[in-house]
Amino acid sequence: MMTPEEIAAAHPGPMPEDGLTPLARARARMEAAGQWTPSQLMGRRWAIGCVALEITQRCNLDCTLCYLSEMSEAVQDMPLEEVFRRIDAIHDHYGPGTDIQVTGGDPTLRARPELVAIVRRIAERGMRPALFTNGIKATRSLLTELCDAGLVDVAFHVDNTQQRKGLTTEADHDAIRAEYIERARGLPLAVYFNTTVHAGNFHEVPDLVRFFVRHSDVVRLASFQLQADTGRGVDRARPDVISQHTVARQIELGAGTPIAFDVPGIGHPACNRYAMTLVVNGRVHDLFDDRAFIVRLFEATRHLTFDRTSKREAVRTFTDWILANPVEALRSSGWVGRKLWAMKADLAASGGRANKLSFFIHNFMGAHQLEHERIDACSFMVATADGPVSMCLHNAKRDAFILQKLRVGGKDWDPLVGAGDGGRRRVPLKGRARVEANP
Repeated sequence: MMTPEEIAAAHPGPMPEDGLTPLARARARMEAAGQWTPSQLMGRRWAIGCVALEITQRCNLDCTLCYLSEMSEAVQDMPLEEVFRRIDAIHDHYGPGTDIQVTGGDPTLRARPELVAIVRRIAERGMRPALFTNGIKATRSLLTELCDAGLVDVAFHVDNTQQRKGLTTEADHDAIRAEYIERARGLPLAVYFNTTVHAGNFHEVPDLVRFFVRHSDVVRLASFQLQADTGRGVDRARPDVISQHTVARQIELGAGTPIAFDVPGIGHPACNRYAMTLVVNGRVHDLFDDRAFIVRLFEATRHLTFDRTSKREAVRTFTDWILANPVEALRSSGWVGRKLWAMKADLAASGGRANKLSFFIHNFMGAHQLEHERIDACSFMVATADGPVSMCLHNAKRDAFILQKLRVGGKDWDPLVGAGDGGRRRVPLKGRARVEANP
């Protein structure tokens, strides 16, 4: 474990001048962390899993498991010039094709023209912007405008930690999920849903999976994020029943079939588990059940980039690769044949229609339980004023990053007072501060 002193001293380093490409640098990092394996995607397919770009610290919900800090609501939105500088820094570190989560707080609380400009800047730099939002202000109109600016993904976070009025169980939230799905339907977007798993909804995970299976014509990924003792939330220690293994079993229960979560490497295995399935005629079919074949396929297709916004284009990319690589096509024929045979009845009943539905399990670390090895192999970074840093480390010492004074446009910028020409604004108490103020 990292000591409190090590956490306090940890800081993003300067841009490496080692002459390596971002991909080679990622591989070197995985090797140093002991995580370079034949199935590791970091350093093989991409230089980083994703980078969070927090464009506001404000939020219009008060989650019981919030990762923001007690000071977050007091922090002014950083100037657009600084946001653009961080986008360029992400490009310098990881190169084109990097997935950037436009997040917060809730990013839809930024002025709409600024949010659109941020998404456009990311796309213009050849990276892939994703909107991470609770969905309250993510209207159809906004999503359409963001798509025009280059948005690739939208991830809606909906669960019963959010204290939405009149809603208690996860089933109570299904109408909201369905509404968000309709807002995005037909847009060139990959639609994701994020759910925080805790004691109050662990038993509902199978039903959640069934909901996502029913809506797999639009939903492409369901991410389950395990409760972590960090931030300003009022719920703290994670109960023993919640682990990567038990959540995976709950997902399998909802899917109605065994699912392989241990095939692709995404940074450290204690942090991330990923599975891919096909939903055909309402039935779930695991795509990673032949580990040896899938690992070989990862290696053979490591250079391919798939369009997540268009099923047709993604299939075309893979088909073109098959046609250009007949030897690989022959090697794949056995696996393809077995899959088609296993799905034959469902394919016939559905008219050949199949939807990809992936599952992701993210195991965040608590603020006082950071492990050196996992930080070193992190695939989920946050953009700070001085460069990218691991998300778990960022959450553990968030105030050190968000309260940092900046020099923007030749002027000093204070996160608590903006450019210094106004007083501090009145902010609401949230999380533990609110509870403690109203015992």
